[in-house]
Amino acid sequence: MRPLIALLLMTAPALAESVVATRTIRALTVIGPEDLTIVEAALPGALSNPDLAVGQEARVAIYAGRPVRAQDLGAPALVERNQLVSLIFLSGGLAISTEGRALARGAEGDVIRVMNLGSRTAVNGRVGPDGAIYVGWTTP
Repeated sequence: MRPLIALLLMTAPALAESVVATRTIRALTVIGPEDLTIVEAALPGALSNPDLAVGQEARVAIYAGRPVRAQDLGAPALVERNQLVSLIFLSGGLAISTEGRALARGAEGDVIRVMNLGSRTAVNGRVGPDGAIYVGWTTP
């Protein structure tokens, strides 16, 4: 029993790893591997794997040395506000395409407002993986 107690006392406490920013990352910046480092500390809310943050877009400013949290990140925007986009209506086997102007920025899967340039009507549409805006399209 004593060797077991001695062994437990000799081991150091295990620390969790946390991901922190190596530099100040401005909001709307896509995060690269050089922007992150791992520290041996359990920081509340911090990611433990930097691969989860690389390629994501910062939703808020993340200051150097501060933890990178999941709620501070999101998918990178494919569509910027005022960008000309393809506006596609899908229903069954019917597909109608026209040109539109994005009234907001959005990432894949986001629902944004788009103005149909032909009719000057604003509609809601979902940003597709190709950057086009799909109206009447639902994800399975």
